[in-house]
Amino acid sequence: MLAKLCTFSLFGIQAAPVEVEVDISPGALPKLTLVGLAEQAVKESIHRIERAMANSGYQRPSDHVVINLSPADLPKDAGSFDLPIALGMLAASNQVDSDRMMAYAVVGELALDGSLRPVKGALSMAISARDQGKRGIVVPAASAQEAAVVEGIEVIPAGSLTEAVGFYSGQLPIEPAVFRRGDVLEQFGRYDIDYADVKGQELAKRAVTVAAAGSHHLLMIGSPGTGKTLLAQRMGSILPDLTPGESLETTQIYSAVGRLTPGQPLMLLRPFRSPHHTISEPGLVGGGSTPSPGEISLAHNGILFLDELPEFNRRTLEVLRQPLEEGNVTISRAMGSVTFPANLMLVAALNPCPCGFRGDPKRKCTCSSMQVERYMSKISGPLLDRIDIHLEVPPVPFREMSDDRVGTDSRQMRAQVVKAREIQQQRFGTERTQVNGRMTPRQIRKHCKLDAEAESLLKQAMEQMGLSARAHDKILRVSRTIADLEGCPNITAGHLSEAINYRTLDRNYWAG
Repeated sequence: MLAKLCTFSLFGIQAAPVEVEVDISPGALPKLTLVGLAEQAVKESIHRIERAMANSGYQRPSDHVVINLSPADLPKDAGSFDLPIALGMLAASNQVDSDRMMAYAVVGELALDGSLRPVKGALSMAISARDQGKRGIVVPAASAQEAAVVEGIEVIPAGSLTEAVGFYSGQLPIEPAVFRRGDVLEQFGRYDIDYADVKGQELAKRAVTVAAAGSHHLLMIGSPGTGKTLLAQRMGSILPDLTPGESLETTQIYSAVGRLTPGQPLMLLRPFRSPHHTISEPGLVGGGSTPSPGEISLAHNGILFLDELPEFNRRTLEVLRQPLEEGNVTISRAMGSVTFPANLMLVAALNPCPCGFRGDPKRKCTCSSMQVERYMSKISGPLLDRIDIHLEVPPVPFREMSDDRVGTDSRQMRAQVVKAREIQQQRFGTERTQVNGRMTPRQIRKHCKLDAEAESLLKQAMEQMGLSARAHDKILRVSRTIADLEGCPNITAGHLSEAINYRTLDRNYWAG
């Protein structure tokens, strides 16, 4: 007898539909054949499936069993095929009679006792099941809340093979899982850090506000202990809330790689990723024989913080150039290409020299000019060109450290950022670009017009600092954001002057 079920295989962060066909025919000896480009993890699962069936009280088919995973040219490499294969074997051997097999897709990894373990990518699979027109999807109970985020489809939580059989046969009614956003928001939707924790550094907070308002990349340079990391870690607390679409997209990435916090079905806070400087190129941008997202995709819709930037391998940093411009990264392998989203804010921090005290008013720098040059040469000009704001973070005086007065906090900064973002949404309307930091050259010409005074100031800065055409556009984008923060429809010389000041590190540290 032939049985068919629908399941899914993850490729990147997307779930591709897979049809599981199980055919049982008379044979002299028991034999099982698995076809359909199954990887080793799926091949090994047969022994687990057989023991789970036996320990759940079902009989292993004693005839010739052929299991086909279609389409045949799509690699299948996950434990999530266990449950659909087991149900197919039971249906083909007349141990389960169901008319729900094709109406409800199914995923799940079996333990030897027949219980179900959570699977990666349950959210992507639920989305794909809905898009395929399925009535619902059966998932392990531990993955049900994650899949229930998707509207328009029933998510059936099953704790074991026996429960799944009971549901498909109609003998065990199981209520669909319900996503409760309020409960998740209460538990996972609040920040416990604030810019009020950062003493002094009001000018740095201003630059951070500008960066957040326009989604501009930010580079901070200063001696150790000046607060660069504190400033970066709190940036998420002033950014606008994730939209429902952004939240779903971000959760999809974390779900596909199994990085969701236990009990958290949906990402409600913007991700903050801070990889160590020993990270490899595939770890940063993604890779592997089966492409998996890297840190820049895990930071999608959030912040990628690279501390001690010159300590990163220069080749590793260079792979950032294209994703920073395009907002995505494409990984090509023999089996195909996968494009991962990477729409992020890059925040980087570094010391001004190897010892860290170049320019410090109280500590003497012990580095030679050659050491400083070698240290800074690890950051290429083209990468630096792609960073909108260069911020010098000076040491905090003792009087500010001991002052009991609270400085600018996240609530005040966030109010400014949200107001500026609303202005940008009105400006761009339904266009793909929604923030100043991603404006195209055509949009820059349209929205960043200068008067004669500002034009003269920009020309002078370009000639004196030797800035590139890309840096010219960056200055105009930042100027537009500064004007939005002040609610000004036009860019003035004052706005442009502040934006130019955020490029002076080109001259001070790299232009020699």
